[in-house]
Amino acid sequence: MNVQEILALYDNELRVEFQDPDLRRESLPLVVRYLRGNPGMGFIRYSRLSEINANAAIQVQMAYFAERNLPFEWDVFADDKPSDLEERLLAYGFKPDLEPNDPGAVLVLDLQVTLPPLLTLVTADVRRVAPPGHLDDVIHIEERVWGGRFDWLKVRLEAHLALPGYVSVWVAYVDGKPVCCGWLYYHPHSHFATLRGGSTLPAYRQRGLYTALLSIRVQEAIKRGYRFLTVDASPASRPILEKLGFQLLTYARSYKWQSGQEAGPSRP
Repeated sequence: MNVQEILALYDNELRVEFQDPDLRRESLPLVVRYLRGNPGMGFIRYSRLSEINANAAIQVQMAYFAERNLPFEWDVFADDKPSDLEERLLAYGFKPDLEPNDPGAVLVLDLQVTLPPLLTLVTADVRRVAPPGHLDDVIHIEERVWGGRFDWLKVRLEAHLALPGYVSVWVAYVDGKPVCCGWLYYHPHSHFATLRGGSTLPAYRQRGLYTALLSIRVQEAIKRGYRFLTVDASPASRPILEKLGFQLLTYARSYKWQSGQEAGPSRP
């Protein structure tokens, strides 16, 4: 399959028909909307807009979430219409979730043509987390790499680990100390699995742990019969992933809106 064919499959399976146990899906004529109960928030994962109806559709969603006093995010992918959708959202007060120097690259790996480095035996001390597992080790790594509190992540991963076959969580150790973590979501009724995490404590980088954790997940996905892996790659991880066979699929950003903001555009 070429990249455009993979992208069409991705749009259908992970945007239009996406299923998540945390989310309620609502397919509307112009958008596919998802709602999460706790904490309460929403997502516009896919839209079918034009230059004529885009502003009105944005206002409808803002009004919907304002009435419920809920924040929401609007996912915008590179090929979404109209071409100025991002500018329109900014004009209505939405805030991008990424830094200006992060283009929001979505990469894909075709598991039928995986490079040999990802298929070699992993010799690092990488352990799979089983419920209740060692999620405290995951939270320890995430908080030290990114700062802030990640209690919400522990709650979410605990719930997802309770669902058979939905997610696998891995931690790499050095001298018994947790130093790198990552997980992999297996989307039901889909060709795709999604890589998440991939965080390494600064003092333990450039030791091959990131690649070891990636290899473990690649090999597991192949065993489970998945065709593609996708990942939202940071500017730091993208060169590593591309050297290992990942290709650029598209670019994507989420734009956040908080209930209580003005409902009118800031431009004519």
